[in-house]
Amino acid sequence: METMIKIFRYIRKNFISDLPSEANTKRGGKASKYLLYAIGEIVLVVIGILIALQINNSNELRKSKIFEKEISALIDQNLEQDSILLSIELLKAKEAITLTDSLLSQVAQKKYNDRLNIWMGKIITFERFKSQSSGFEVLKSKGIETVSNNQLQLALISYYDEVLYNLYESIQDVINSFNADWVPVIKQEFLDFKWLEYCQPIDSENFFEQRSTLILFKLYKDNRTGEVRRMEKTLLKISEIKSLIKNSKL
Repeated sequence: METMIKIFRYIRKNFISDLPSEANTKRGGKASKYLLYAIGEIVLVVIGILIALQINNSNELRKSKIFEKEISALIDQNLEQDSILLSIELLKAKEAITLTDSLLSQVAQKKYNDRLNIWMGKIITFERFKSQSSGFEVLKSKGIETVSNNQLQLALISYYDEVLYNLYESIQDVINSFNADWVPVIKQEFLDFKWLEYCQPIDSENFFEQRSTLILFKLYKDNRTGEVRRMEKTLLKISEIKSLIKNSKL
């Protein structure tokens, strides 16, 4: 920038020097020369400011692009972790639904055996999931508009503010049902209980012959089915966002 200003000053100096010599002999010629000098200085200052602004804007744009690339990479890592954890919990929930159907089928045939206790160990439980959202939190503090891809902006807002909210509600429904419905049963009806491994009723035949027991299994299955739908929708959204990040030209 300093080099360019020197060039403009050189051009201005030559312009003033090349003015007709008689101009200096006329009245006010010296004043005119000073006026031209002042105008030249103003022009140089304006040009300097414009160049400085252009350089500053270029630097800010470069920094913004670097930040966008880094934050997109962090969000992509967060989403990959979400996908792995959620896929594990989804398999557990689906297994619980399948085992519930198998258990109800066995009970309908009045087949009460130890296998039912193992199945119940995987049914009478719940899933846990917490999204890794550090990247999105940093992005929000900087401004969501930092992401230049409008479609990606909307997808991120949808995932973190809507899709995850609905998923957490579904998971919480299952947890609430476990605490409100199953914990009292475990305390009153079970001889032994080990998380994710087995549930042993005091009297299996009496336990499974109760109508309330069968209804409880069916209600819990319904909650799990809703949870599975939300998990699958969340995984699809994750896949969509990761694809948008991959295809964005950063």
